[in-house]
Amino acid sequence: MDNVVAKKATAMFNHRRLNRSRSSLFTAFAASVISLIVFTIFIVSHVLVRDISEVVTIEIKTVVPYLPLRSEKEQSNYTITVTESNNLHVLDVFGGRDVSEKFQQRATEFSRDDCEVNFMMTWISPAEMFGKREILSVESVFKSHPKGCLIILSSTMDSPLGFRILKPFLDRGYRVTAITPNLPYLLKDTAGETWLEEILTGKRDPGKISLAQNLSNLMRLAYLFKFGGVYLDTDMIVLKSFKRLRNVIGAQTLEPVTRNWTRLNNAVLIFDKNHPLLLKCIQEFALTFNGNVWGHNGPYLVSRVARAVEGTEGYNFSVVTPSAFYSVNWVEIEKLFKVPRTEKDLKRVQVKVLEMQRRSYGLHLWNKFSSKFEIEEGSAMDKIVTDHCVICEKVTAS
Repeated sequence: MDNVVAKKATAMFNHRRLNRSRSSLFTAFAASVISLIVFTIFIVSHVLVRDISEVVTIEIKTVVPYLPLRSEKEQSNYTITVTESNNLHVLDVFGGRDVSEKFQQRATEFSRDDCEVNFMMTWISPAEMFGKREILSVESVFKSHPKGCLIILSSTMDSPLGFRILKPFLDRGYRVTAITPNLPYLLKDTAGETWLEEILTGKRDPGKISLAQNLSNLMRLAYLFKFGGVYLDTDMIVLKSFKRLRNVIGAQTLEPVTRNWTRLNNAVLIFDKNHPLLLKCIQEFALTFNGNVWGHNGPYLVSRVARAVEGTEGYNFSVVTPSAFYSVNWVEIEKLFKVPRTEKDLKRVQVKVLEMQRRSYGLHLWNKFSSKFEIEEGSAMDKIVTDHCVICEKVTAS
């Protein structure tokens, strides 16, 4: 009798253990299937978002965690003794108070409503250094915007030599001019006005980095705030019309998974006059100026300001993906200047050029790194130059 009971108990135990095993296997299987489905949905959605984000402007609608700027933190009074002038005489090329009315009148008369798009550049070097690369940038502006207007803020180009350099465009009916800027006028009634005074009186250290470069960073913001329009670096090749772009800034890099921007660049800025983001950038420039860190007052500045205010009511602007202006980074830019030596390199360049034709408004040449490269005949850059020139004097290697 005891054996029978024991056998029944053992059978019951084995049956329950089998059911548990089956249940565990089923649970594990179900979990695996669910995980696979979720992973598949994630991959598909990621691919779709990535594809769309490369083509469509990313409208900033989501409010991000608020990041206080230096301008909104408690300030302390400080005075820095300037031990080196960092060529403070460079301020002379940015005009003085006595030319304020002249600058305002010339800039206002030139940038009229009948301009297809109002472009502006800055040039802080001697006029004779405004070379073939810079001419290519000017040509590309008018290739895509025959009725556009381009003003170059520069005291050196606002000269007989500068006029001769630009005359081929004027002879063809294009509207381009160089005007000596007036920084005190442009900065009037902004935080930049105090910053400029502190630089001049030695209360601010201009730092080791070229003051002219940082003045260019500030001047583009101030000009757009006063007049509105499109700022372009002189190493930007325009590939298609900017007419539909408004209040736009370009991302240089994206986070690989989320595709959210991680860094902006100020080589192209497209804004209406009096846009609050520009005023915020000027304020941040003045209060956090650091003349010893490259990019702090330029690309990094617009990045941290945009990050702090995106999604905030009143700050309406869009960020476009790197394909819009920075489809080729500074490490890879040389490949466009050289004729591909292998079939693999040829295919890569062809794919990149096709991508730019479809998605890019401009191509940043990163002159700091690419100025030493000649444009080889038959290279991708040779083709780009040919397709976007109006004077079309080829710049190729001999």
